[in-house]
Amino acid sequence: MPMPMEPESGTLTSRNPSQFFLNLSRNLLLAYQSFGVVYGGLSTSPLYVYRSVFVGNLPEFESPEVIFGAFSLIFWTLTMIPLLKYVSVVLSADDNGEGGTIALYSLLCRHAKFSLLPNQQAADEELSSYKYGPSRPMSPSPLKRFLEKHKKLRTSLLIVVLLAASMVIVDGVITPAISVMSAVSGLRVQGVGLELTHGTILLLACMILIGLFALQHTGTQRVAIVFAPIVILWLISIFGIGLYNIIHWNPKIVYAISPHYIIKFFRETGSAGWLSLGGVLLSVTGTEAMFADLGHFTAFSIRLAFAAVVYPCLVIQYMGQAAYLSKNIASIPDSFYKSIPEPVFWPVFVIATLASVVGSQAIISATFSVVKQCHALGCFPRVKIVHTSKHMFGQIYIPEINWILMILTLLTAVGFQDTTLIGNAYGLACMTVMFITTFIMALIIAFVWQKNFIYATLFLVAFWSFEGIYLSAAITKVPQGGWVSLLLAFIFIVIMYIWHYGTRKKYNHDLHNKVSLKWLLGLGPSLGIVRVPGIGLIYSELATGVPSIFTHFVTNLPAFHNVLVFVCVKNVPVPFVLPEERFLIGRICPRPYRMYRCIVRYGYKDIQRDDGNFENQLIQSIAEFIQMEAVEPQFSSSENTSFDGRMAVISTRSNATLIVSEQLDSAGAIQSSKSLMLRRLRSEYDDENPQIRRRQVRFQLPQSGPAMDSAVRDELLQLIQAKEAGVAYIMGHSYVKARRSSSYLKKLVIDIGYSFLRKNCRGPAVALHIPHISLIEVGMIYYV
Repeated sequence: MPMPMEPESGTLTSRNPSQFFLNLSRNLLLAYQSFGVVYGGLSTSPLYVYRSVFVGNLPEFESPEVIFGAFSLIFWTLTMIPLLKYVSVVLSADDNGEGGTIALYSLLCRHAKFSLLPNQQAADEELSSYKYGPSRPMSPSPLKRFLEKHKKLRTSLLIVVLLAASMVIVDGVITPAISVMSAVSGLRVQGVGLELTHGTILLLACMILIGLFALQHTGTQRVAIVFAPIVILWLISIFGIGLYNIIHWNPKIVYAISPHYIIKFFRETGSAGWLSLGGVLLSVTGTEAMFADLGHFTAFSIRLAFAAVVYPCLVIQYMGQAAYLSKNIASIPDSFYKSIPEPVFWPVFVIATLASVVGSQAIISATFSVVKQCHALGCFPRVKIVHTSKHMFGQIYIPEINWILMILTLLTAVGFQDTTLIGNAYGLACMTVMFITTFIMALIIAFVWQKNFIYATLFLVAFWSFEGIYLSAAITKVPQGGWVSLLLAFIFIVIMYIWHYGTRKKYNHDLHNKVSLKWLLGLGPSLGIVRVPGIGLIYSELATGVPSIFTHFVTNLPAFHNVLVFVCVKNVPVPFVLPEERFLIGRICPRPYRMYRCIVRYGYKDIQRDDGNFENQLIQSIAEFIQMEAVEPQFSSSENTSFDGRMAVISTRSNATLIVSEQLDSAGAIQSSKSLMLRRLRSEYDDENPQIRRRQVRFQLPQSGPAMDSAVRDELLQLIQAKEAGVAYIMGHSYVKARRSSSYLKKLVIDIGYSFLRKNCRGPAVALHIPHISLIEVGMIYYV
């Protein structure tokens, strides 16, 4: 997958002819690459759509007229949802080039106070990726004020977003099962020369699924080069087969494009036809990927690929299948493979199997991205996130989620053993995501695009009326397989909401119990204790104030480090934070205290890499802030330096305050310690863990250059000496419990649900890549 491009790169309007052709060539390349990433699921739907429409739904109405009506429904469904809704409207609602439900929710939280976690700062609004959309000020909206005022409505909005995210994860379970089983089912078609039992077919499908999930850790970049050719070859194949069937079997099928055949279809089938809509909507499964994977391409490239290639190929294929079935009604259970001309059966079978694997790979990767985004929003427990490519952005692997998906997929395949039942669950999950996307898109039109509410209402009513019919039909399939989607989505929603609820309660406890700066200033520069050499990094989720963990520490230990830095790793509602905007540095107390605050900001698509360079970047940033504070008047007033005031954005790329010299091993750090025991322990730790040995850097003040204030020079020297003495990471080892006066439900959620998730997810120190040898944990009990 290519690197994400700026929104402007997707446009072709340029007065410079060379720039025009450059943009055109880029978009053509991106359109080519999008076939393997975006359209794998959508393009393989002809494998099972007609079977899902007729088998079990219309056993008494298998006639040429009904088949014509079924194709007409498929055609207009493809036209209304992917072409009109997504290609024409939804693709324009991106968040700095990113798409998906989480991106839409992020946009809403930036343009309205919908977020439930009160950690927003004015400095976040200065990020280059924060302001996106109309530059004119927001006009006061009664609906917006109403939603912001009522917390229950904001909570309901979050639950709706989590439902959409949960259904995407459910897609990651069901898509591999239905795609691979549908592709492999071609082996049981009579006349292909094989006589395989149903159990053998199922075993082969399970082996392919196990191999698919087992290879996820290698990353998709190693096989991505063949993804696009496979899907393109598949599209060409189904286009050619469909065209052949139209000409050979029934050219009159072209008349079925008329909506008149839909009326005849329902007049003939009645309520049974309405129930069959659950199978029709499978023709648009995978459409959400066009928007969810927008960040890897451009809107123009995705629109070009769909309108020019995918849409006509799918229409011709469905038309050809209908033409074949109108003359071979008995072939409905295996309509796709039986409609293939015998000379090309085996090549098409191989291509179909490969295409189903590609489509499954795409949804699995999308599931990893959704889980990562939910985690960034504080809605998913901490998991291990592996960046699988140094050159291709956004390709991640989450081991825990991968194996959970594999187990659930195998259980789905073995439990149902029928693509029709799996299709019922698949259709309900996909239509739920589309239905929620329509709702959130209406809010985007009103609050982000700042259009008249009439436009938002028209969009909502038009597409909800259309999608509501399909959703109602899919809901009726709950007893016939649809319950799987509801059950899995319910489990994931409960996990995500419990985690978000517990995180929010813990944050509010920290916020209301933070240390008063007056108390801190009353202790004096020594804090009333012995200040020992070194730097203490105190990790907290608070972006302002001094956390209660600090008082708990200083009241139990008689010493503290010479330099204290309160570090807050914060996720902001933007997709990406530029490296030069990542660090916010400020001073908590007056200069003699040597106490600073560092806020490290990440977007919901950013990856926190363990490159071992965080300490060095932090020291450089603090040094740059000290120098900036001395020369810029807005940082030199007593009001800002004495209290938790304005913070500065520090770019570590252009830092020249300190001279840096690198060492290839850890000898410098070991020798810098005065304790022989500590040197021996560090040496043994590095010998046992060579894979996490960090790059050692020494800092020096420049000998030449402009004159430096003596106070600034002394502070920088103390910072350098503290770095050479060692860095300690101080974190709270917290236990969260509900108050005794809490309700039974709250005790169940906090004491059992949230505690279970905290015990079984990755620890915060591991998630933040903190070296274990330098970690100090402070026990804390939170009664929320």
